[in-house]
Amino acid sequence: MTTDDQTSGPLTLRVNGSAYQLRLDYRTTVLDALREHLGLTGTKKGCDHGQCGACTVLADGRRVNSCLLLAVAARGAEITTIEGLASPDGLHPLQAAFVARDALQCGYCTPGQICSAAAMLGEAAAGWPSAASASLIPEIPQAGPVTLDAAEIRERMSGNLCRCGAYVNILAAILDVAGDMARAEEAR
Repeated sequence: MTTDDQTSGPLTLRVNGSAYQLRLDYRTTVLDALREHLGLTGTKKGCDHGQCGACTVLADGRRVNSCLLLAVAARGAEITTIEGLASPDGLHPLQAAFVARDALQCGYCTPGQICSAAAMLGEAAAGWPSAASASLIPEIPQAGPVTLDAAEIRERMSGNLCRCGAYVNILAAILDVAGDMARAEEAR
C-alpha cells in the first residue's frame, strides 16, 4: 500500500471558527490532527484510549474524546478546543474560574476538564439528566434545567481524571460558574 492509498482526499476541518484544508492518513484522529497538523497543542494526549478525558474537545458543542474520533468522521462538525473557548475580550468564564480557584496543579488535564465542563453546563441547562439527576426517577420527571450541585457535577465530570487530585478546586471552579449562570438566568 502506498502513502497515497492511506490518505483521505482533501479534508476540511472546522476548528475554533476557522476552516483548515488537510490531507491526512485516514486513520488520523482529531487529537493528532489538532496537535501535529494544526499546531494546537492545548489539547493533551493522555491515555490515547478514551479513558482519561485529557483530550476532550467540543464537536458541535458536545464533548468528545478527540483521541477516539477520526478526523474524517469530524467533517462538517465545528471543533472547539481550549484555545477556542476564550474570546477577544478575555478568558472563558471556566478558564477564569480555574485560575481563580487554583483548580490545577500540573495542568495537564486542565484543557480537557474545562472543555468537558463547558459542554456539561450546556447539557444541564438543556435538562439532560445524568445518573445523579433526580429526573431518572420515573416519579419525578425533569422539567427544565438540571440544578448543578456537587454530586451532579462529580457524576457529569467522571470521565475526566486528574492525576494530581485537584478535584476539590475543579469542583469549586465549576460550581462558581454554574452559580453565576443560574443567577444570570434568574435575573432575566
